[in-house]
Amino acid sequence: MAAVNGTSPKVTLYTNHGCPFAHRAHITIKELGLEHEEVVIDLTKPRDPWYLDINPRGLVPTIDFNGHIITESAIVSQFLADAYPSHLLPPADSVDNALKRARINFFTDTWNTKVGMSWMKIAMEDSKEEQEKLTKELVSTVEKEIDPLLSDAAPFFGGSSRLTFAEALVAPMIIRLYAFAKDGLLPQSVADGLDGLGNFSKWAAEVVKQESVTYIWDEERTIQQTRTKLAQLKAKATH
Repeated sequence: MAAVNGTSPKVTLYTNHGCPFAHRAHITIKELGLEHEEVVIDLTKPRDPWYLDINPRGLVPTIDFNGHIITESAIVSQFLADAYPSHLLPPADSVDNALKRARINFFTDTWNTKVGMSWMKIAMEDSKEEQEKLTKELVSTVEKEIDPLLSDAAPFFGGSSRLTFAEALVAPMIIRLYAFAKDGLLPQSVADGLDGLGNFSKWAAEVVKQESVTYIWDEERTIQQTRTKLAQLKAKATH
């Protein structure tokens, strides 16, 4: 593991393997090869006071990096990628590297703002007709906003042969979209529509089979947890 200021840091990751946002930190840490301790937080019950003392929001992921607490998935991942420049994200020490970082940031921002968690609207909808309408909107958005940004993927973002920070932040959502469609939690037309996009489909197929993306991935358990969560949200919405 790389050292910071000449010493190896003590890193503790507070996480939950079913959380797509915590998944980002896992991918980043795995790609960087960082040694760390892991503490799993049960998200199905109120947070224990000791964890709220660490992260008052009660969310995951959180990292304790040499006594410094860092929260929010994108910020945690960004910090680690900045602390350890690698194939994920080069240091901003040249115009060329700054441009690479800007393109990655634009890609992840586009995903987050244009696509994000829109799949939940589909999963929450009981009407099959409305589900298909929302599915077409999701696929159309990916085709318009995301697919062109992957024109030079080889196989990963920006022509990289290894995962980049773009994949680290977006992969948790990609693997879930396909898994949920296969299971029926989302319409199969979600996967079929995405597979019809030339750049995106080839890129996604490579992303979802990478070890850093799959090593904590428990598809059956994640689907079960997601179904439970959606049922709770639907019940809450009817009251």
